[in-house]
Amino acid sequence: MGQGGEPRGARADDAELGAAVARAQEGDEGAFATAYRLVQPGLLGYLRGLVGDEAEDVAADAWLEIARDLGRFRGDGAGFRGWTATIARYRALDLLRRQKVRPRPAGTELDALDLPGTHNTAEQAIEILSTERALALIARLPRDQAEAVLLRVVVGLDGPAAARVLGKRPGAVRTAAHRGLRRLARQLATGDGPPGQPEPDTSKDASKDASRDASKDKG
Repeated sequence: MGQGGEPRGARADDAELGAAVARAQEGDEGAFATAYRLVQPGLLGYLRGLVGDEAEDVAADAWLEIARDLGRFRGDGAGFRGWTATIARYRALDLLRRQKVRPRPAGTELDALDLPGTHNTAEQAIEILSTERALALIARLPRDQAEAVLLRVVVGLDGPAAARVLGKRPGAVRTAAHRGLRRLARQLATGDGPPGQPEPDTSKDASKDASRDASKDKG
């Protein structure tokens, strides 16, 4: 759950987050508040893409679990992002199972999309959109693509960390994120489709691409 030894893509505030988590584990409440401030915007954006207006309630439940189990976490700032995303995802999936509905488009606005690392054209396009519209577009993607894009672009996880959250191979997550961002780029270039209409599911095609990527992951 984001606690492995694989190298991760660094974010500017990962060092600050890692230090805050370490102090919070020693009982520093102010440090826990710092960790919350650094993680919550991306985590809430991820949850809005999954459960829409229920995101804040799910996030609150997730943070209760995070605070309870904080002493068990072992890892750095990037690992903490992955760990919290995993907890939040389980909470969101529990809610969706109870409601027996598919993830809903985001209906409220975040402060900003916190985009890490080097951006490609699609990610730059997302960055300049209003947060509400960006999350609504992402929510219309097939489920595997939406989650991959949310974890990579909104939460700020790299491929291996996002794969651990989703329980998939890094190649499959890279493929899903690439396809999702490519769809978003096409939507932005040609105009949105009908509101709320999901893109066609291409999971079979994604599986083929993931199989090709699997050989790369072994290298």
